[in-house]
Amino acid sequence: MTHNYACSNIVVIAFAPGTFRLEAQVKGNIISSGSLTLGESSRVEGQIEGNHVVVCGRFDGVIFAKGRVEILPKGIVTGEIHAPCVVIEPGGIFDGQCHMLAATESAKPLTIPIRAAQQA
Repeated sequence: MTHNYACSNIVVIAFAPGTFRLEAQVKGNIISSGSLTLGESSRVEGQIEGNHVVVCGRFDGVIFAKGRVEILPKGIVTGEIHAPCVVIEPGGIFDGQCHMLAATESAKPLTIPIRAAQQA
């Protein structure tokens, strides 16, 4: 289920299950168990806790992501990002500190030993 919200100048502490897209001016904390997208018209100040966070608008504050943070071409993030994976597309802007967290066991890369070729 996708939730779309459009409004302006609100102060929130929001819990968003599933896929959540926000097109608003928000000051506060957002907690998402699924995917959170800040749309192009969004201006968010505060803290985000989520799994997958996509920024198309402007965000000022701290992002804590269990999965991935993406800053798309028109996205601007100022502050801190704590995540195991951060993607900044060309045109996206990030000004702040990035803390790369250890990947979970299921997401760790698999090492496969390669045998040396036998010489005759």
